[in-house]
Amino acid sequence: MHKILIVEDHADIRRLIRMTLEFESVEIHEAADAEAGLAKAQDLRPDLVLLDVMMPGPLDGLALCRALRADPAMAKVPVVMLSALGHAADRQAGLAAGATAYLVKPFSPMQLLELTTSMLGTTV
Repeated sequence: MHKILIVEDHADIRRLIRMTLEFESVEIHEAADAEAGLAKAQDLRPDLVLLDVMMPGPLDGLALCRALRADPAMAKVPVVMLSALGHAADRQAGLAAGATAYLVKPFSPMQLLELTTSMLGTTV
């Protein structure tokens, strides 16, 4: 079973993502900030990370993505940045930090589901 880690500070958005992705072949884990997300990622070794860019605390999503890329055990895990920041420079910053893909909020649940399943090699 594939493990997905959602790192998002808004509980409502985490819930919506969870509801979108709850299908048989995934196990969903959540973290409410980047520090907790880093700890969970190191512990769980997820198959995919869905990561908000703007979060409270000393680490934001870009810093967390860079930390994941620096960890040899997590370096190849796909990271999808989720952000309300949609300018070309914002997307570029996410990809430069190591994100595999960048989705601008609000995104469609179907778009998230299709991206997730293609990255995990599963079908809906």
